[in-house]
Amino acid sequence: MSEQNKATARRVFDAWNSRDLDVFDEIVAPDAIDHDPQNPHSEIHGPNALKRQAEMYIAAFSDTRMLVNEQIAEGDFVVTRWTASGTNDGPMMGMPATGKPVVIQGMTITRFQTDGKIGESLGELGHAGNVAAARCDSGGAVGVGLIRSWPRAVW
Repeated sequence: MSEQNKATARRVFDAWNSRDLDVFDEIVAPDAIDHDPQNPHSEIHGPNALKRQAEMYIAAFSDTRMLVNEQIAEGDFVVTRWTASGTNDGPMMGMPATGKPVVIQGMTITRFQTDGKIGESLGELGHAGNVAAARCDSGGAVGVGLIRSWPRAVW
């Protein structure tokens, strides 16, 4: 099951890259919860939450590419370390575009339900690093996302 879960977690990044966000309907449970406190759409659950988040970043970085660097799976959890790159060519959360390239790293922890769908996730999308990188004067930067403590009390 671990390899299958890793493949499903990778599909999130593949869908993001192909801009085929309808894939989220297939792989994310209707009541899935994103525990990322930086996600402005965290009050929405299920595939629509992930779609809104992806749409927000794609609108701000239209050439965004997501690269899966590593994955580790154990039981119903998958940890994915990833790198995102793109050019800040659109506004994001009220901030205007800068036209600057950004490369940022992060990690996402995904918990899978018994039906193989994503039930919960927690990711540090490097939001602060992303904003700082987009705003830096050097024309681009690398921000590194860090994982926060997982809200174990949820399950």
